Amino acid sequence: MSYPEDLRYPPSRYHGDRGEVNAVFRPAYTPPDISSPGGSTHYLATSESTGGEFGLYKAELAPRSAGAKTHFHKTISESFYVLSGELELYNDEKWVTGRAGDFPYVPVGGLHAFKNVTDEPTSMLMLFSPGAPREEYFEQVAEMAQRGGEELKRFRVRHDSYFVEDFD
Repeated sequence: MSYPEDLRYPPSRYHGDRGEVNAVFRPAYTPPDISSPGGSTHYLATSESTGGEFGLYKAELAPRSAGAKTHFHKTISESFYVLSGELELYNDEKWVTGRAGDFPYVPVGGLHAFKNVTDEPTSMLMLFSPGAPREEYFEQVAEMAQRGGEELKRFRVRHDSYFVEDFD
């Protein structure tokens, strides 16, 4: 593989000469940040902890979990990395089955959905870039979905989640 001679990195954000001790370690045995009948979510790296660079979550979907209906984001891209099980992913053209090691990337504005249609649990990493404060969304979406109506629509828009069903 050849690389362009004018390969450019982003501007420097650290201006020291020796580096600093600032790495973060999250042990594998850390309990999930959210647990529900549909699965659990671990906040591996939040927008706050990465200075807005990205958000990385580990999501575990229970068997036959509904996941997320077709939606898009105006400010963030979303990527998935399937760790175990099978994950049905929709890209507004068709459903595809993601298996361990598969990596779907959804650019800003890309329609997408996901669900677990199997009798086995599914585990995946979800990467949002740039980082956005998604924690409140994940912590309150189930409650807001039960309320429904305009309150749910406003909640979704506040969290950069535009669901197709909201515009039908």
